This record gives sequence, C-alpha cells and structure tokens, in this order.
Amino acid sequence: MTPHSPMQVGAIKTRVLILLIALIVCGVAGTVILSHFMKADRKPAAVTATQPAAPRADLPPGVQSAALTLETTHYVIVSNATPEQTALVARAVESLYDAYTTFFRNEIALAPRPPKLKLMLFKDQAEFKAHNTSQPWAEAFYRVPWSYAYYDAAAKNPYHWMLHEATHQLRNEVAHFPKVKWIDEGIATYFSTSRIRDGKLIPGDVDPDTYPIWHLRGLALTGDLQGDIRKGRIIPLHDLMADTGPPVGQNVNLYYIEYWSLTHFLLHYGDGRYASLFKRLAASGDATRDGLVGIEPMESLQLKWFEYLQQAASKNMEVFRVRARPS
Repeated sequence: MTPHSPMQVGAIKTRVLILLIALIVCGVAGTVILSHFMKADRKPAAVTATQPAAPRADLPPGVQSAALTLETTHYVIVSNATPEQTALVARAVESLYDAYTTFFRNEIALAPRPPKLKLMLFKDQAEFKAHNTSQPWAEAFYRVPWSYAYYDAAAKNPYHWMLHEATHQLRNEVAHFPKVKWIDEGIATYFSTSRIRDGKLIPGDVDPDTYPIWHLRGLALTGDLQGDIRKGRIIPLHDLMADTGPPVGQNVNLYYIEYWSLTHFLLHYGDGRYASLFKRLAASGDATRDGLVGIEPMESLQLKWFEYLQQAASKNMEVFRVRARPS
C-alpha cells in the first residue's frame, strides 16, 4: 500500500469538505421542499355561510334584538329605549309593585322568592306598533309572561302605558286574582293614572297627563243619566260589568273612562266606604250583573257613580286629585 502525498491529502480533504457542504445544502433544500408539499397536502378549514342570528331565549316572541337588559328587584326589562329612559321606567314599575302589594296586603300572600316579572320596552310608538299582536288601537298589551309597551318621550308621563300592563301582570302573576274584565281594567287604569311622588306611587292621586284621564273633558255629559245613556255618552253599569255594551273598538275611550271612574269611585267615594269590600271583590271575582255583592243594588250605585263621574269630568283635575287621597 503506497502512502498519499501531502498535496493528495489536501485535495482529498477539500473534496470531502465540498461533499459535506453539498450534502448539508441538499438536506436543507429537501426539508424545505418536503415541508412545502406537506403544507400543500393539508385540507382547508371548513367555511360555513353566515346564518341570521336565532332569537335569543331571553327575548319575548317576535323580538329579534334588544339594546339592553336591566334587572331590578322584581323585574327584568328588555329594552330598546335609552339606558336613562329604561331606568326611569324601572323606577316607576318598582314603585307600582310596592304600591300594589301594599294596597292589597290583606288579600295576597307574596311568595318568598318569586320569579322576576318580564317587561319589553320599545323605544317609541312606531317600534311598538311594528310588534303589536294585540288590538290595532292598543298602545300596550300583556301576554303572559311579558308586558309590552313603549317609552313616550314626547309625553309628560312617558311610562303610564307600561304601568297599565304591569298592573295586569301583577294581578295574574303575583296576586293570582281571578280575571273579571271590568275589575281588571279598572284596577289597571286606577294604578296607571296615579301620580308618582318622590319615588312613591300614590294610589288614586290622579295624574291628568295619563290615559284615559285626558279624555274626561270630552264626555259632554248633560247630567241626565238616562238621556246620556240613550245618546251613547254613558254605558250602563250592568252592561259594563257583564261586558254586553256596544263594540269596544268604536268606544274604547268611553269604556276605559268608565273602568277607571267606577274603580276610583268604589275606592274613594264617601271617604272610602266601599274600599275594603271592593278589594275583597277584586280578590274573589265575586261581582254580579245586578249589583256588587256586599255593596248595594245597581240602580242606586249607578246614580252615585254617575254624579262622581260628572265631578271628575267637569272639575279641574288638580281639585279632584287633592280630594282623592289613598284609602
């Protein structure tokens, strides 16, 4: 075996070094190429077409979205009104809750942990009308378990529509009184037309800027009960109570004036002489066509109520309000 010369040895080392470098370069290039093909072989992520959002479980039927939800002690308010407007309605319904449960404290037993009552507050009348599934003339409605109304920003009392429906809700979900239409509507108008002073609703303290109070002056009563009945200016009480009067759709305001005035009369007439009996009637639903059980016959009751209604229609409501203290 013949040994290599120094030049040969150097040449060999050079060739070996070049070979190693080539191998390294090829290895890196192969890794990059392999990596490229591995990436190219991956399946793309699935792409799903955007679907319209499903209605949220906490929204009432027919309402697809809401600006905010406000929870209070007794209510959950889903709202498209502003936060400030929603907060004002929240304070109003909480004052209603306190006034109603205090007013009927002897007739109802409150559950220790009742579920919160649900309200849908629309931002204005137009939005409410777009979602109204009640009567076409309705400004608010209650459909278990939701009360629907709107914030009337142009009104002096922007929340009285909601108070009306929230009173129906209290009757059904808190007091559990039987539903007698004239009593149910009468009590709802009674509370929704009551003033809120310093955060407290005063039952019977009439606010003239509420429905149906603002229609009182349009009654044009003559003082002749039978004559006014014949002219359609008055619905007889037995028809009001039995729901056998003229069509409601053509006489909405008259019906609600009578619902309100009869209830106010039974709670405040003669320093509240009928108040306790009426509250028990509201709780039991025990009212008949021929008279109110435990109060007095229809004929004499109607004459006294008609005189009371004339006072409300003819006097300045400030005077009427002062004499209508809580019973």
